[in-house]
Amino acid sequence: MKSQDQHAILYLEVCHESGEHRVPLHTSVVLFLLSYCECKSFKVFLVSPAKSSASPTIDHLPKSLEVSQVGRESLPPLVRGCRLPCVLDESGRLCRAGLAVVLRHIINRTLEDNPTRNDVLALLGFKKTCLKACAEVSKWTRLCELGIPSSVEEHLQSPSKVESLLPLAILCLEQHLSEPVKVHNDDKIRRQKLKQQKQNGVTTIPIVEMDTNLAQSNDRLELDAALAKLSVDADPGLATRECSDIRRVKTTELPPLEHVFAEGLYFTLTDVVLLPCIHQYLCSLKTHAEHILDRLPRLLLWYRRVQEVPGVQLAATACGITFSTSWTGPSCPSEASAQHSLSSPLECEETNQQLQFIGGPRPTLAKLKENGIEAMFFPHPCPSWTVPWEHLPEAINPTEGKMSDVRAERKKQQLNNLVAMVTELSQSASTIVDFCSGTGHVGIVLAHALPECKILLIENKEESLVRAQSRATELGLQNIGFIQANLDYFTGPFDIGVGLHACGVATDMVMEHCIQAGAAFVISPCCYGFIQNANKFSFPRSQRFQETLTYKAAN
Repeated sequence: MKSQDQHAILYLEVCHESGEHRVPLHTSVVLFLLSYCECKSFKVFLVSPAKSSASPTIDHLPKSLEVSQVGRESLPPLVRGCRLPCVLDESGRLCRAGLAVVLRHIINRTLEDNPTRNDVLALLGFKKTCLKACAEVSKWTRLCELGIPSSVEEHLQSPSKVESLLPLAILCLEQHLSEPVKVHNDDKIRRQKLKQQKQNGVTTIPIVEMDTNLAQSNDRLELDAALAKLSVDADPGLATRECSDIRRVKTTELPPLEHVFAEGLYFTLTDVVLLPCIHQYLCSLKTHAEHILDRLPRLLLWYRRVQEVPGVQLAATACGITFSTSWTGPSCPSEASAQHSLSSPLECEETNQQLQFIGGPRPTLAKLKENGIEAMFFPHPCPSWTVPWEHLPEAINPTEGKMSDVRAERKKQQLNNLVAMVTELSQSASTIVDFCSGTGHVGIVLAHALPECKILLIENKEESLVRAQSRATELGLQNIGFIQANLDYFTGPFDIGVGLHACGVATDMVMEHCIQAGAAFVISPCCYGFIQNANKFSFPRSQRFQETLTYKAAN
């Protein structure tokens, strides 16, 4: 149980440009969420650039926050090795880095302090998975966490130089908002919508073909359903049984549900991320290129809907955001939107992922051999080396993780191999990073076996990393730190990278990270039957393999 005066520390970036400090969009998003949640669980530090001697003066910080200032050179080492925003927990040994990870943590801390905040719980979405998948593997997280903010930041650097074509990330979001919504148990809401349409004498018409007033009337049911979810008392009208003629309509003939918010009907963390970004983008277009607003009818409609969410106006005011409701947009999308609608990054990536698996290890190896590429095998470099399991604390043993005996024995053999090689490579005071560490099977053994070295565990799944931290605390290990983040958010120096069963493309990402850092690496891959092209890598990776194997065969 933490004492009342203990707080996690939240580090937010400020930029220094043209002699003035500016809040980047990622920082604006975090401040908006803190204000919306009324969260007071953190001490907030604004991190100024190392070369800036002036203390940052930032307007419109929420008054409820305890805000201090710090230079980047004064950050704790664990935080200094990560991209901001970051949260350092009360122990000082667990750092959460990256926008989506930090935002989800703020929500969880808010709910710990006040479990009655159903509106805050709803931000996590269905099954609490909103923006949970990391940006390296999720096209949606990548668009919201990286694509939209970076596109808007780039625009804000030169707002007067508006190109004729909108940024692809913005077009992608505009297209996404036009797609029909599928939500859990949506049949009931769709029948309510059909009833409403019959009462109003409205046939099913795509929203972009209506005038503004008719469009708003037609999707009012979706908006009412969305806002009811945020209310303490759910709307009982949606639970009433429909008349027989409505019930007899086939599901396939029911009207589709229009997007109300970014992920469908309900206001989620995604909308929180997008709101400060889109607000600044629209304000800039209003000033420098108002005619471009005509190309974003759905985005403007989303912008107006978000303002109806209880608490949004208050949080926006606290952060210095003044909404505009005067932008209406056209009755149909522009040619520019239509031209790009089939080439969005979401659809292009989806097309790549739909390629079917063909072949397998044996035919692939046979084809490589036919072209002069043959696997070579070498004897084990340390055949007699083994971890002294019988003399180690029980918490280090893989069986402690509730594995079956057979799997635990296999895991011990894998750990023998990795620890042996890392021991050969390491020197006193080496920094060793266990990438995709899970619950810490590799990192904890290394921390115990190499007490003079510094061990960092990096894992995106919070549950796994918290379990690893608990195991390390039980063992009294002092040379170990924990980072919950995507690989890209770790930027610190290290000497050796380790990866055991980093799934699919993650193995390639770990190797690439080690090469860029000039670090040695010891890696045992996993799941190579399921690798697929991603935003960073395409397969086969080498020129020699590309001349021999197709993408499908390489899988």
